[in-house]
Amino acid sequence: MKTVEEYMKISYRMEVIRDTLEDGYVVTFPELKGCITCGNSIEEAIANAEDAKREWITACLEDGIEIPEPDELKEFSGQFKLRIPKSLHRTLAIHARQEGISMNQYCAHILSKYA
Repeated sequence: MKTVEEYMKISYRMEVIRDTLEDGYVVTFPELKGCITCGNSIEEAIANAEDAKREWITACLEDGIEIPEPDELKEFSGQFKLRIPKSLHRTLAIHARQEGISMNQYCAHILSKYA
């Protein structure tokens, strides 16, 4: 079982929404159901969110409630299939060879550079 500090290091998706009725900001962590807080400024709301996240995690651990892993990573394998023209395949293979890396590494580099 992870500790509070280990859970705090996990990057959970944080949503910050402008609250026009109260003239402030509301922060939630979608994977951590019920973990919600607010603040008068974005900075205050985010600081409050870290405190709320810590208290939410602490309460779950004390009550033996399972804490979910972030959705964004467990849904993706890191692999996908892509059909490309043979000429592009050749060009990518040549560039990868020139760089001394695999074509997978080269394509990952190109994708991350332009994503």
